[in-house]
Order: sequence, then structure tokens, then C-alpha cells
Amino acid sequence: MITIKSPREIETMAAAGRIVAETLALVASQVRPGVSTEQLDRAAEDFIRSHPGARPSFKGLYDFPATLCTSINQEVVHGIPSARRVLKVGDLLSVDVGVWLDGLHADSAATFPVGKVSSQAERLLTVTQEALAAGVAQARSGNHVGDIGHAVQEVAEGAGYSVVRELVGHGIGSAFHEDPQVPNYGKPKRGPRLMPGMTLAIEPMVNAGGADIRTLEDKWTVVTEDGSLSAHFEHTVAILDDGGPPRVLTTVD
Repeated sequence: MITIKSPREIETMAAAGRIVAETLALVASQVRPGVSTEQLDRAAEDFIRSHPGARPSFKGLYDFPATLCTSINQEVVHGIPSARRVLKVGDLLSVDVGVWLDGLHADSAATFPVGKVSSQAERLLTVTQEALAAGVAQARSGNHVGDIGHAVQEVAEGAGYSVVRELVGHGIGSAFHEDPQVPNYGKPKRGPRLMPGMTLAIEPMVNAGGADIRTLEDKWTVVTEDGSLSAHFEHTVAILDDGGPPRVLTTVD
């Protein structure tokens, strides 16, 4: 069931979203060769819990053991932080984080270069961010979920990349995953109509190679089937009643 949020609920989600954005900024400042993903996870959890009433959304969600999902290179999503996962020059690190505040969630992700990365990796990051921006721009009242996915797909595939199809964006609010699902592909004017007060997590997952993925034996980490690089960017947005672009909730004012 799709839920419509009140203005007060959207403000609460925006407050959670500011903490999410600040957490990603903190992590970005600490991404460097020699740092473990466990160190980043510990810093993120401490920072989130320093805000009264806030807690990590992911820790314990479906029994996930950490605050951050930290996915390196060919890992698409859901990588588990570990002291053994130490960053090195040239890596791409995708970081996904959610915050619960006063009964509501916000969710965002970004992919960071570790030191100097290849020109191919830089282009993948740029295109994935452009795909997210294109999807967000379509998240307006009167459009459909398919308009978002179509915009993401056009940018990613137009650059010669592929979008992951088995994993999707989602509604978000009092539950971390709500209806509707928001695929990163689709046809315009298909799927649920977007209405004011809907809140969505839009999250392109773009692979440099093929779209196929598989899950590792830890039952969490999702990787590209062909071992190609993957990037992931995400924002939580609220659909407004003026027909214009949405309000991005996971930003710092």
C-alpha cells in the first residue's frame, strides 16, 4: 500500500535526511587508502547516535549486522563492513546509509573514489550521478513510476552501461521499504501515478558491464556476474503538489 505523508511527516523525514547526508559527508572525509570499512561503519554509527532520537535504519533490518552497506568495486550493494576490508588506491566504495528518527526513515547512497581512480571509473561515477538526477527530475506529481525508471535507463544505457534490474528503489516512511517499487528501467506513463505526499528512495545501480548480478555466500553482498565495476547513488525525495521537481530530503541545508 502506498502511503501519503503529511507535511509534518515530511519535515521529520527531512530532519532524518539531513543526518543521512551529514553521515555520508563524514564517511567521504575518511575514505582513503588503508582505512577499513569497519572503521567507517563505527564512525557512522557513532555520529548517527549522537543525534537525540536517531538510530541507524540498517542495523538489525532483516538481521543486517551493520550501520552502513559498504560495497567495493564489483560489489553492487549490501557489502558488510569488516576490519579485513581495507581500502586501496583505485577502489570504488559504494556507501548506503539510512536513519530512523521519530518513527520515520530516510535513505541515501553515494559511491566514492579511493585516491586516484581510472578514467573509466570516473566516467561510471559521473554517469550514475547523472542517471540519479534524471530520475529525480521525473519524480513529480502527475508522472508515473515508469517515468523515473525510463529516465534512469536512458542515461545509463545511453552511455553504454547497464542498470541492475533485480534490485529497485522503493517507497519509504514509517517502514524502510514501502510501496511502490521504483525500478531503474521502464516505460513512460506506466506504473503507479505519483501523487503529492509520496516519498520515494530513487537509487540507480549502474554496471560498467552486463546487468546480471549474484549474491555471495554471506547471503548479503551482491556482485556483478561478470566482475565489472558498479556504482550506486541514491536520494530520498518527496513529491510536491505543484507539479514541479520533488523535494530532495537527503541533503544538508
